[in-house]
Formats: sequence, C-alpha cells, structure tokens
Amino acid sequence: MKFDKNTGLIPAIIQDVITHKVLMMGYMNQESFDLTIETGKVTFWSRSQNKIWTKGETSGNFLQLKKWALDCDEDTLLIQASPIGPTCHTGSDTCWNESNCTSNADFLDYLEDIINDRYENRSEGSYTSSLFDKGTNKIAQKVGEEAVELVIESKDENDELFLGEAADLLFHYLVLLKDRDMSLSDVIKVLKKRH
Repeated sequence: MKFDKNTGLIPAIIQDVITHKVLMMGYMNQESFDLTIETGKVTFWSRSQNKIWTKGETSGNFLQLKKWALDCDEDTLLIQASPIGPTCHTGSDTCWNESNCTSNADFLDYLEDIINDRYENRSEGSYTSSLFDKGTNKIAQKVGEEAVELVIESKDENDELFLGEAADLLFHYLVLLKDRDMSLSDVIKVLKKRH
C-alpha cells in the first residue's frame, strides 16, 4: 500500500457492498487502516481535525467493513461497507445527495445490517437492542403478537393499519432470525429448494 510520502495518507473510496453506490471518500493513514481492519468499523484520518475518527462515532451511522481492495497502482483504497444509517453528515445516504436504496430487497439487506449492529453493539436507547436483551422467548412472543395483530387487521378495510402491522411483523421476524443466528438469505435458500 503506497501512502503519500508527504502526508502519510491514502485516499479511500467507500462503496456500499450491496448497492455498489459510492457513499463517500476519505483519507486513511496506517493507523486508521489498521483500526478499520481490527474493529470492522471504517476509520479515517481527519485532515481538518488532524486526528483519527471512526465514521459514526457521534451519529451512530457506522460503516461496517465488508471487503477492501487496492487499485492497480496501490495508491487508492476501495472499501466496501454496509452503512448503518445515512453516510453524509447532512443526513443524505451518500455525500453526493443520492439515495442508496436501489430496490426493496436492498432495503431488507440494509435493515438486517442495522439489526445485526444493534445485536453486536447494544445501545441503551435502542428498541432493537432491548429486544435482544429480553431473550429469545420474548422476541418469539412479540412475533406471535404481531402475527395476530396482522390477522385481525386483514379482516378490516383499513389498508394503512394492515400495512403497518405487516411491517411490524416483518421487522420482529428479522430480529428473531438474528437472535437465532440466521438471516433472511437462509430462509430464501429453503424457499428456493422447495421451489
């Protein structure tokens, strides 16, 4: 890896591992690169503040490292990551004010990444973390409650309430899958085999 001889930095292009959208560009030195590999959270050298900073340390919108590669000249990094929330400090998905969701399926992957982060990095104010803290039985009970509520709403004519309950059921179902150390892709494999 060829760091700039004067600054000790290397440009790092951050790309969403699923959508392949470019999220941002920053700079790394050896220490921030090593921290990125060690922690799994993308970490930069801030040229304006002259210090190491982990993306999301203030906002909670971390970039979870998935893969990395060097370009052919070995002087630019490509970091593929899963964003936990918007990447740009303005609140936009990308630093180019673009949406990062290209399809509904991409959003489910994104949601699973957030659920995984809440499982691995428990946060006191997080509803999802609180579900994991209560354990499998309580999560399963919540899935059952949401399923019953969806059935009840399906018998009425209120589409908004029906969709709200469907969303609640899907969310809690994803939490239960994570609690059991599984994912939606594991369920999809079963469906493909049955098909």
